[in-house]
Amino acid sequence: MSADPGAAHSVVTSSDGTRIACTRRGSGPPVVLVDGALACSRTDPGRDLAVALAASFTVYDYDRRGRGESTDTPPYAPRREVEDLAAVVAAAGPGACVFGQSAGAALALEAAASGMPVRRLATYEPPYTGEFLGSADIRRSRNGLEATLADDDRGPCRYGDAVAMLMTLAGMPKEMVTLARRTPVWQEYEALAPTIAYDLALLGDGIVPRQRFEAIDVPTLVLDGAASPELLRRPSRIVACVVRAAEYRSLRDQTHDVDPAVLAPVLTDWFAGGPVT
Repeated sequence: MSADPGAAHSVVTSSDGTRIACTRRGSGPPVVLVDGALACSRTDPGRDLAVALAASFTVYDYDRRGRGESTDTPPYAPRREVEDLAAVVAAAGPGACVFGQSAGAALALEAAASGMPVRRLATYEPPYTGEFLGSADIRRSRNGLEATLADDDRGPCRYGDAVAMLMTLAGMPKEMVTLARRTPVWQEYEALAPTIAYDLALLGDGIVPRQRFEAIDVPTLVLDGAASPELLRRPSRIVACVVRAAEYRSLRDQTHDVDPAVLAPVLTDWFAGGPVT
């Protein structure tokens, strides 16, 4: 991991022996952050959200399995990622809160539905885009991504193509994807490309699993960006209706790439138990 004088690095061991790299910052009640696709300590070394929240909380962010400094143990199954998160929450200690962003929001919701002890939960735009596009379109897109990742004849370039496909499916304009391919972090995204299959498995047919999420009784703040496309906003509204103890809020001028400076105060109020204004 990169040098970070305000952070302490450790490893927790998941149920199947996978070593999950974890970073702790700050002091106060524990908060665990769950990344979305293509995110880890190498693609986001500054961790601006973690640093901002560390002013009020002990913040734990971790590299999901197969990403960054964490190891991996095949075969993949979504329940194993739930077990990974549970191991981090256990290390954080009693009364932990959890925030999940994008695919990490889906993972956090699955973990809460499984009964993982969490004091409060917050999510930002879980990408159940089948609610907008339809499950048939999601299956076609998923099949295309999986075929691209498995196409050995295309060599390493298939990983970059898979990353570009994922970004486009998430609503990023093609010209922005083209610009992203020219940035230094693109190589890190390519290194993470095999884990796209993990997020695809986690999200299934792209439809909010209503029956499972109805079991969540944790106070949950469901967030989206007011400037995000409808395919990313609709799932949040559905989750907010399904989860019994949920509150919904849309953040003005924000997109899927939410500004940590806007997000941090909202999460601070929520996890402190105060009102969301």
